[in-house]
Amino acid sequence: MFGRRELTERSGPAERDLGEQTGAVLFFGGPYGNLQALRALLAESQRLGIPPRRMICTGDLAAYCADPAETVDLAREKGFPVLMGNCEESLAADAGDCGCGFQPDSQCETLARRWYAHAKAELGAEAKRWMGALPRRLRLNLGGLDLAVIHGGVEITNRFIFPSTPRAEKAAQLALLPGIGGIIAGHSGLPFSQRIGGRLWHNAGAIGLPANDGTPRGWFSVFSPGPDGIWIVHHGLDYDHRGAARAMAAKGLTDGYDQALSSGVWPSEDVLPLPERRGQGARLDFKPFTLRPQSC
Repeated sequence: MFGRRELTERSGPAERDLGEQTGAVLFFGGPYGNLQALRALLAESQRLGIPPRRMICTGDLAAYCADPAETVDLAREKGFPVLMGNCEESLAADAGDCGCGFQPDSQCETLARRWYAHAKAELGAEAKRWMGALPRRLRLNLGGLDLAVIHGGVEITNRFIFPSTPRAEKAAQLALLPGIGGIIAGHSGLPFSQRIGGRLWHNAGAIGLPANDGTPRGWFSVFSPGPDGIWIVHHGLDYDHRGAARAMAAKGLTDGYDQALSSGVWPSEDVLPLPERRGQGARLDFKPFTLRPQSC
């Protein structure tokens, strides 16, 4: 059922190299079929002067929310780089479940059956083929540092890595990609940044659902190269969350994630380690910082 999936090359290239980036790069994850959130992010990127080619999505375009097909269509129209998350992999294969890695018989698994069936039914065959051709990892150079973008773990697409995940586990993941200055990941839905043995582990968060912090904000991040390294800023995303919730209700997606869009609290915390559960409802805040080569 909802077990871990080994990264393979059954579909899509293993890696796409985006090359050297000379301006700020925006990272985000989990649009989750939330069309209102993706539209708001695109407006924000325009305000920041960041073109779509320097917006990088860590996957899960279609999941919990009302408009998976429209969200995928908008992503394809804008042309920003997207990697294959577990949802893209499952939908491309017409799999029976989302492959999120939820424990069998957990509330997360039960709730996932409804939204996954909705996404699977709404998406057309051509959109699913496009998902199946997405790369499983992205690489880029920014400010003199090579960075890798993954979904969950380096070798396991749906591996959950949270702020409280042991640093040794993150270090082991980083060691699988020698020569990079850091990893930008998605999947867990919670934004955070940690320096691990001279390198960076960063999660930009998700825009399609809140971060379980009691606010309706989604999250993204901006990496800006400079003479001293990369200036990293976590950004909260305000958008029409009430409209997104109404859209979910109109399509019968009323199992709790619709309410979470406004409450900022997830309907289930089965997937979360104890430290993250204790943080439920605590408003997130991050200080910008500079990532310097060999100084993390």
